[in-house]
Amino acid sequence: MKRRWNQQAAAARLEVTQAYLSMLERGRRKPSLTLTRKLMQVYDLPPTVLPLHEVRENVSADFIARELALLEYPGFVHLRRGGRKINPAEFLMTALAQRNLESRAAEALPWVVLRYPDMPMDWLVKTARAHNLQNRLGFVVTLAKKVVPKKHLQVFEETLADSKLAREDSFCKELNEAERRWLREHSSKEAKAWNLLSDLCPDSVRYAA
Repeated sequence: MKRRWNQQAAAARLEVTQAYLSMLERGRRKPSLTLTRKLMQVYDLPPTVLPLHEVRENVSADFIARELALLEYPGFVHLRRGGRKINPAEFLMTALAQRNLESRAAEALPWVVLRYPDMPMDWLVKTARAHNLQNRLGFVVTLAKKVVPKKHLQVFEETLADSKLAREDSFCKELNEAERRWLREHSSKEAKAWNLLSDLCPDSVRYAA
């Protein structure tokens, strides 16, 4: 929604001085996390404006479910109570870094890609490569693209494919040898394209179409 406030009125709503707001608008200052959240509230901005932090490799299933609820994923929206959103890109990479991701949460990740198309692709690619997660991220992007074909997802997929890892990996799940043998035969074609062991397929993606 477009706001028609002058600088003085906007500064009052943000609880900052007009001089400070002027410096923000000219790029001479960066907003704090608290002010960023205030900007989101006042201007109805998406959570992609939130700052990005390091990927966390060991978070609880409750954290993942709560963040999906805060990001308004329909499958977990009933869990939305309190808490504060993090940037969807940071959430996506944190989820992909987990050793064991609950299956309903794994199915939600293509939805995140589709729901927040303005996530910073350069940061996602750089972070995925730094943590050897480009195959997992590429798989999620491929699933999203198969459900809702978008040109930017094609570019995203191709960029990740340039650094695809040859080694076999699971999709955020620790597997025993029997599970690995079964999935080598029954993984979806989308997973096999990214050298992953997973039976997730476009039909598994809910709420995204």
